[in-house]
Amino acid sequence: MTLSIPDREHKIMKKHKEIKWTEIARSAIIRKIKEVESNKEPLRQYSLKRLAEEGDDAEDLFEF
Repeated sequence: MTLSIPDREHKIMKKHKEIKWTEIARSAIIRKIKEVESNKEPLRQYSLKRLAEEGDDAEDLFEF
């Protein structure tokens, strides 16, 4: 996998060679995968949560 980093941030990363940037990227990707897999229907979950909290009409939740 190749990641594109904007020049400004890449220069900052080069200044901090003590940091294992690949490990940070790997950790962030794994964390996101776990989040996505644990909540496969985020919009549905969000809608149900809003309904429970605020009593909104379901149709209102889907008007973007």
